[in-house]
Amino acid sequence: MANQKQSGFSNFVNSKILPPVMKFVNTKAITALQNGMIYTLPFIIIGSIFLILGNIPIPAVANAINASGWGAFFNQAYTTTFNVMSLWASIGIAYIYVKNEKLEPLAPGLTSCGVFLMLQTLSIASPIKNALSNGINSDGFTMSAKAVAENIDKLPQGLQNFIEAPVTGVINITWLGGDGMIAAIIIGLLVGWIYSSIVKKGWTIKLPKQVPPAVANQFTAMIPAGMILIGSMLIFAGFNTWAHTDFLQWIYNTVQIPLQGLSDSFGGAVAIGFLVPFFWFFGVHGGLIVGSLAGPLLQANSFENAQLFKAGKLTIAQGAHVVTNEFYNNFINLTGSGITIGLVIFTLIAARSAQLKSVGKLELVPGLFNINEPFLFGLPIVMNPFLAVPFFLTPVVVAISTYCVIKFGIIPPLNGFAAPWTTPAIISGFLIGGWKMAIWQACTLVISTLIYWPFAKKYDNVLIAREKANAAKEN
Repeated sequence: MANQKQSGFSNFVNSKILPPVMKFVNTKAITALQNGMIYTLPFIIIGSIFLILGNIPIPAVANAINASGWGAFFNQAYTTTFNVMSLWASIGIAYIYVKNEKLEPLAPGLTSCGVFLMLQTLSIASPIKNALSNGINSDGFTMSAKAVAENIDKLPQGLQNFIEAPVTGVINITWLGGDGMIAAIIIGLLVGWIYSSIVKKGWTIKLPKQVPPAVANQFTAMIPAGMILIGSMLIFAGFNTWAHTDFLQWIYNTVQIPLQGLSDSFGGAVAIGFLVPFFWFFGVHGGLIVGSLAGPLLQANSFENAQLFKAGKLTIAQGAHVVTNEFYNNFINLTGSGITIGLVIFTLIAARSAQLKSVGKLELVPGLFNINEPFLFGLPIVMNPFLAVPFFLTPVVVAISTYCVIKFGIIPPLNGFAAPWTTPAIISGFLIGGWKMAIWQACTLVISTLIYWPFAKKYDNVLIAREKANAAKEN
């Protein structure tokens, strides 16, 4: 009866739930988003190394680095790699979209970059005004921020204008980082779609076949790129004239902030923890699906934590996020989707069936590097009712407990360091949050073992009975 219920539920999921999900995941937009975002990874990982080097959590070492001048060099490298992730994303997404349409992709990638820069106000607030807004405390003279604000209008008009005037003709790197991520995605997808549509309609400059392809491709790109850039200019003008803002600021306020808040909530943590193993259980790459949809938001959360860490303000009270890309990679997917290290430990210590022993040995080394396909398909876990409960339950328990210990200040928030997802447990914990995070990551391995053990033991007994029955038939 239980098998019939399981079969009925599996049939329902496979026939009603997975087809529309897979149809959505395989759309041109999601494919471009998923593969285009990959282009940001080298810059994020390398940039986060510079972030750590410039902010060593040992005061004596940090002071020595800053005194030597290397702190400024590390900050320069971080700013031009990790800190411009949205710029890379806008290029990569448009590039992949057009490439998948079998068209020359570099020109639309660069067009997307141009649009991303064009749709933001090329100015920043006056650094003098920002400095004065914090008050004055110099050489024994003190004036509060409130007193400064009340007395600025007493200065000569020329000096007031100088203090108030923004710095123009500059790119605001705020939007090149995590704050511009949703805008970068929208721009990359729209540029890719519009560019492809224009080229397919034949609205291009066609040169004779004798012209070298490198030259001909640029003339092919001229009309679609020109139309997109002109349209972008008009959009910028519209936002500037009637909304007194720009497209990136508007997207950040109306779309990105609510979505980041949702992703960083308790419910968001639980949903992510559940959905990854849920899709995997039915043979669909759960990490790919959830990562494609939630990844950009989680990367934006990581970026903001990195900025707080760099400023020495990495606390929940200062606005640090709990659920970041590292929360996803190095906790929810620790040792592989389903956090299957507990199952590995059981197979190595207590398993008696030949199947669990043999597959467990194969999984040990990959599992250390967060790869568990040998378990998912070789044990298997996919569509295996005996292991469904711990496979679903473990990531949810780890997501809830990790969210709580960070939220309530037991361990500090994740620092934004992008440890590669293959980094072994405990080592990755130390990199993404220090020694306390490493200890907590070790605790999650214990949680996994405690949850998987009784279910693995029951499954082991079932396999032993099967193996004995098969041996008896052979004899």
